[in-house]
Amino acid sequence: MKLKQVLFTVAISAVTTLGIIWGYGTLSKRNNTYAGQEAGVVPSNYKYAGFLDGSTPPNGVVDFTAPAAAATPAVVHIKTKTNAKQVNNNLPRKAPNNPFSDLFDNDMFNQLFGGRSNVIPEQRASGSGVIISEDGYIVTNNHVVENADELTVTLSNKKTYKAKLIGTDPSYDLSVIKIDATGLPFLLYGNSDDVKIGQWVLAIGYPLNLETTVTAGIISAKARSLGLNRDKSGEKGSGVESYIQTDAAVNMGNSGGALINTDGKLIGVNSAIASPTGYYSGYSYAIPVNIVKKVVDDLIKFGTVQRGYLGVKFVNASDYTDEEKKRLGIPANAEGIYASDVPTDGGAYAAGIRKGDVLKKIDGQEINSGAEMQELISRHKPGDKIAVTYLRNGNENIANVVLKNKSGNFDLVKNDAVLETLGADFSNLDSKKAREYGITGGVVVKKINDGALNDQTRMKDGFVIIKVNDTDIKSVDEMKKAIGSSKAITISGFYPGYDGVYEYPISLGDE
Repeated sequence: MKLKQVLFTVAISAVTTLGIIWGYGTLSKRNNTYAGQEAGVVPSNYKYAGFLDGSTPPNGVVDFTAPAAAATPAVVHIKTKTNAKQVNNNLPRKAPNNPFSDLFDNDMFNQLFGGRSNVIPEQRASGSGVIISEDGYIVTNNHVVENADELTVTLSNKKTYKAKLIGTDPSYDLSVIKIDATGLPFLLYGNSDDVKIGQWVLAIGYPLNLETTVTAGIISAKARSLGLNRDKSGEKGSGVESYIQTDAAVNMGNSGGALINTDGKLIGVNSAIASPTGYYSGYSYAIPVNIVKKVVDDLIKFGTVQRGYLGVKFVNASDYTDEEKKRLGIPANAEGIYASDVPTDGGAYAAGIRKGDVLKKIDGQEINSGAEMQELISRHKPGDKIAVTYLRNGNENIANVVLKNKSGNFDLVKNDAVLETLGADFSNLDSKKAREYGITGGVVVKKINDGALNDQTRMKDGFVIIKVNDTDIKSVDEMKKAIGSSKAITISGFYPGYDGVYEYPISLGDE
C-alpha cells in the first residue's frame, strides 16, 4: 500500500511540473513575440535573481529585491555627444527676399549688412535605456538620442560600447539603438493593459549621472496626455501620448529607463516628470509597454513606424463647458470623444462615420479619452481593420474601419534615408499647377523640419524643386534617384510668385 501511495505522489508531481512548464511556455509565446524576444526564452538575469526560471515570486509581503535584481542588469546608461556646429544667425527663415537678391544672394547680403555666423558648441548629455534582446537592441526615448553624433552605452557591469541608431520616432518619443554584443541580459515584456491603479512599480535608470538607481512607487493614473510629443514636422496633433503616471521618483537622466512590475517585467519606458523645477516633484510618466513593443518592432523591421490613422479629428467633449461647446459648435449634450471633423479621404469616412458622432469603443474596448483611443489605434498598421463603436442620435452603431497611412493609402511606409537627411516633407507638384508654372513637373517642399535643409540653407516652405545636380526631376521618386548616394548636391528651383531660379548647395555627409 505504501508503494502505491509513493508512486501515486510521484506521478501527480510529475504531471504538475509538466503543467507548470507548459503553461509558462504558452504565456511566454503569447507575450514575447516582438523585436528580438524569442518565445519561451528567459534571460539569465531572471533565473538568478530570486525568480524560478522567470516565474512570479510567491504572494506575501511586498519585497522588491527579486524584481530589482532581475531588471538592473538590463538597464543601461546612455551618453551622447553632439558635435559643434556653425549656424547662420541671420534674418528669420520666413523673412521675404531682400531687395538686392537680383544682385547677389541672401548670404552675401547678410554678410555685408549685419549678418553673422554663430557656433553652437559641442554638447554632451546622458539618459537611460533598456536592453530588449540578448543581441544588443536597446529602447530609449527619442529625446535622449535626438541629433546626437555619437552614442556610448555603459552596462551595469561597467562594460562600455559604441552604439548605432536603428530608428526613431518623435511622435512616440521612442528610439531604438544597438550595440555589438551577444548573450546580454534583457527585460521581458509585460502587459501594460493589465496595469492597475494602486499597483506597486519600480523605476530603474541613471538619474543625475548616478550609478544604477531603483525607486519604488505605485501607479497613480493611466492614459495621461501632457501635450509633449510632436511629429517630425513639429505638429503637436500627431503626437501619441497615453502615459502611465506613477509616484516613483524619476529625475533627469532617468529618461529611457525601465518601469517594471513586481514580476520584474517591463511595463513602461520612463519619459517625463511633472515639475516646476526640472527635478522630481511627485509624479513621473512612462510610455506603456504595449505601445513600446509595436514601435520597437516597426523600427527594427522597417526603420520607421507603420502607423495606422483612423481619419477623425476629435475633441474630448467633457473637457468643455456648455459655453465653450456652443462656441466650438459642439452639441451641449455631447460627451466623450466627439468627432469634430471626418475628412472624406480617410478610413473612418469610408466606413460611415461622420462629423458629430461620438466614439465609444475600439474593438470592443471602451475609450474614455483621446489618449486611450490613440493608444489602441497606435498598435495597428495601415491596412488593419478595426471595429469602432459610435453613437449617432442616441443610437449605437459599429463601423469596420480600414486604417490608412499618413499619405491616405494602405501601403506600408518605407524609411528613406535620403529624405530623412534632407529633413522636409515633400510632395509631387500637382499637374495643373505645373502647367500654370510652365513646367512639366517638380517636387514641392511642403514643410522644412530638422535636417540638412534647415541647417545649411535658407530655403523656405513652398519651394518647388525642378533640378538636382542639373538633372531635371518631376517627382519625389526621380529626386531620390537623382540624389542617389551623392555626398554633395545642388538643388535648383523657384518660389511661386517670385522671379528667378534659386540654387542651394547641400552636404549630405563626409566627402
